[in-house]
Amino acid sequence: MEPTVDPAFDPVQRPELTDEQWERLRGFGVPEDVDAGDYLFRSGDRDYDLILVDEGEVEVVRDSLFWIDEAVLTRSGPRTFVGELGLLNGQGAFLSARATQPTRVLRVSRPELRRLMAEDDELCDIVLHALWARRESLRRGPAALTLKFVGQTSSSDFLALQRFAERLDLVHKSVEVTAADLGAHAKLGVSTEDLPIAYIQGEPIPRATPGIVAERLGLSYSADGDEVVDLVVVGGGPAGLAAAIYGASEGLTTVLLDAVAPGGQAASTSRIENFLGFPFGVSGGDLIGQASLQALKFGVRVYAPCEAVKLEPVGDLLDITLADGRIIRSRTTIVTSGAAYRRLDLDRWSDFEGAGIYYAATQLELRQVSESPVVVVGGANSAGQASLYLAANGCPVHLVVRGTDLGSRMSSYLVDRLMEEPRVQVHRGSRVVGLDGERSLQRVRIDSLGEVDARGLFCFIGADPATAWLPALDRDDDGFLRTGTDVAVQSLAQWQRMGREPLPFETSLPRVFAAGDVRRGSMKRVAAAVGEGSSAVASVHRALAG
Repeated sequence: MEPTVDPAFDPVQRPELTDEQWERLRGFGVPEDVDAGDYLFRSGDRDYDLILVDEGEVEVVRDSLFWIDEAVLTRSGPRTFVGELGLLNGQGAFLSARATQPTRVLRVSRPELRRLMAEDDELCDIVLHALWARRESLRRGPAALTLKFVGQTSSSDFLALQRFAERLDLVHKSVEVTAADLGAHAKLGVSTEDLPIAYIQGEPIPRATPGIVAERLGLSYSADGDEVVDLVVVGGGPAGLAAAIYGASEGLTTVLLDAVAPGGQAASTSRIENFLGFPFGVSGGDLIGQASLQALKFGVRVYAPCEAVKLEPVGDLLDITLADGRIIRSRTTIVTSGAAYRRLDLDRWSDFEGAGIYYAATQLELRQVSESPVVVVGGANSAGQASLYLAANGCPVHLVVRGTDLGSRMSSYLVDRLMEEPRVQVHRGSRVVGLDGERSLQRVRIDSLGEVDARGLFCFIGADPATAWLPALDRDDDGFLRTGTDVAVQSLAQWQRMGREPLPFETSLPRVFAAGDVRRGSMKRVAAAVGEGSSAVASVHRALAG
């Protein structure tokens, strides 16, 4: 069968290795001779290897699905390697690889691949660039059909699946249908009650959720026997990603958990313009994407959606209980669980969540409003950035600000740009007082203006700390975790017995630390969160050494 797409990778995807580089790479593999037609790995395999092609040829195949034939994506000859980014994040294989002729390969197991990443900087950069570039290429071709979501545009469950896949950088395809027109899916016996459906390798999963999809893809947490890890980071925002990256890069076995997917509120920010090193700004999604790739490079085990619901000491260790009952045992923990979005107290708010009400302004949400009029609520930077992003993409914007001074909580550069943007109308001293629409939001009522057409309402009114699952830890009246010298006096007796005071970023429970938005006194800025996450790791090392 001829390839359905051009099999020639670009120089990044298929790097030319020197003799010396190839010999070093071979040193991480175990040799194996295979016959023509033999598979090196199959789609659906939970564990598979990076394949080095020493002699012969290997082709990468998207297996046939019930509605479409097999597709050969590329062929790899001598001195090349076969694999993509899923090797690093633990995802099961979604493509197959087989020999087209008698072939000699070397198998590089996932542990050996991680050793390569840790020990050989040059090969690490070459392999990592290739795996990432291949992932980007695969999402634009027939491989995307191996994970397919079908749902209604107005469905919050469908939106959650798309956000999960995009945040985890999964190769996938989304198809929107309406209740009145299910198209070809109706012929397969699909009803609106089955939506959203996830097709994984062609197998339909009705009423799919991110948790179900993660489990099927091999992205859910699974302990290795009686494993004890050095560090569990709870929360995958900027603080959590920084903590995980620094911990893993400094030799700690590190697990990163997030209840949704890595990124936190930063991933929902359309443009960050004051982050060090990005003079032209950077989207939250791009920043988080690069940080997530960096975490994989250093061997962080990332699991999402994976919600922590309980934390308790067990001797000298800590047990983190997950929502499904599984337990992760760790020597230390950094809590970076951030905060939960606040909602307006309005009738029908829950009706329109995911069907017109959004807490982020990224490309995913932009596709839902499609140059239509929108309302943005909030007076801080995130609201200003969202307003400018939506306006730049053709949406007339009503920005509703409760206060009268726009500059009291928003950076001056944003205020200036908002005042100059003709598509943005700013309503100071105003509130949203009503919502209207049928299956999705159509109109919003503003007290100072009246009713306006709005296909979307973007809410940026702050968040409450996600600390309800930590009742034993010392918190302030608003629920933020106290750390370091801020820990209340009444909880200091245990520290006196230990012969030390709480370390910087350490909570009232020894070896449990907090960083980012969840911590009392944090600055609530991306750069500050990154600094706190990385600094907390220094305290982790001190606690482990003690």
